[in-house]
Amino acid sequence: MGANDRESKAEEPSLITDPEEKARCESENAIAQFDRVLDLIDQVVRDMRPFRLRNSTIFDLHRLALEGLSSHAGTYRPAGVEIGASKHIPPDAHLVPPHIDDMCDYVMDNFEEKTALHLCAYVMWRLNWIHPFTDGNGRTSRALAYFVLCAKIGYRLPGLETIPEQIANNKSPYYDALEAADLRWKEEVLDLSDLEALLNECLAKQLLSAYEDAQNPEASGGQERKFH
Repeated sequence: MGANDRESKAEEPSLITDPEEKARCESENAIAQFDRVLDLIDQVVRDMRPFRLRNSTIFDLHRLALEGLSSHAGTYRPAGVEIGASKHIPPDAHLVPPHIDDMCDYVMDNFEEKTALHLCAYVMWRLNWIHPFTDGNGRTSRALAYFVLCAKIGYRLPGLETIPEQIANNKSPYYDALEAADLRWKEEVLDLSDLEALLNECLAKQLLSAYEDAQNPEASGGQERKFH
């Protein structure tokens, strides 16, 4: 983790102290979380289940990301938390549940009228703003936002390098976009323009990779997939 990473500064130590073992666990969890998001998308698209953004889905994705790494995997943080390299101070722990409910309500109330990129950006920013967990907030927000994006569009997006994967590979623009949205929200203005622009660029790159793979005789789907 670099000095400029916008990550949680929690007091709870990891359940795994060996760096190699921790990296292995994080990698396995990332794959499990990726697979779960695809399952969620399929439930909406293939099984024609009505889309609902629920707390249980957020808990599930967080638990998969932090399984074996944190005793708080799949549960809200019990106390306050700071975000490294950020001016934003997340709300107190007792305010997390109502803020999550409001986030879910916003998505459901605007699901028909707002664009998929807006809803994706909103979830990605708002979950980071709430910072409901001791760790794994970014991982969970990106996975959840991608689920919302695909659920709104109505199908799995093609392309080898997904939007969350691109963000995980270069987090600086993502952090800058979150900070810009945080600053505007202090003025009681919901302005996700920077984050939507970033997601638009990532979406174009993801779809272009599918087009290029279709023209490449050596392309294959054997690469390990994960969101972070």
